[in-house]
Amino acid sequence: MPPIRPSRRRLLRAVAALPLLGTLALAACAPGRDLAPLPEAPSTAYRLGPNDQVRVITFGEESLSEIFRVNDAGNIALPLVGLVKAQGLTTEELGTRIADLLRSKNLLRSPSVSVEVTEYRPVFVLGEVTRPGQVTYQPGMSVLSAIAVSGGYTYRAVENYAAIVRRIDDQPVRGKVMPETLVRPGDIITVFERYF
Repeated sequence: MPPIRPSRRRLLRAVAALPLLGTLALAACAPGRDLAPLPEAPSTAYRLGPNDQVRVITFGEESLSEIFRVNDAGNIALPLVGLVKAQGLTTEELGTRIADLLRSKNLLRSPSVSVEVTEYRPVFVLGEVTRPGQVTYQPGMSVLSAIAVSGGYTYRAVENYAAIVRRIDDQPVRGKVMPETLVRPGDIITVFERYF
């Protein structure tokens, strides 16, 4: 077999490198790759929103102690009091508001009210997961654990980052997140599809 000339050897190396260059070019164009990181929101007390479920406990008053769901308008319907705005309040602020309403309507002289979240509004997982849809939020849930509850990644999923749409200061904000990023109730997670 005659020896391969240097110019021909360079040509063969260049041809052999084409698939690798194509793969790198596709990776550089992966969906969501250039998305800005999700802004860090300060960790503050949890604020209630539609679809949260809360337990209101009015000490000594069984008829005023129940579980309520925050409706689409951000209210809960409390017996004898009517609609109480809950959206945007912490559980402590909602407890204080309910106590003030009970006192102002002369229903109780010195009510003691506490509120706790029994079920958070869901997280939604879209894209390249086995079962896209809503996931019940649990405190401490990460992007990866929400994906795990959704049946895990599909074979075409981009696994090293995702996107989240989150309401920050009552505005939807979209950003790139890592699998270990903690999610918040109401977040919408998108898992991207690889091109190759």
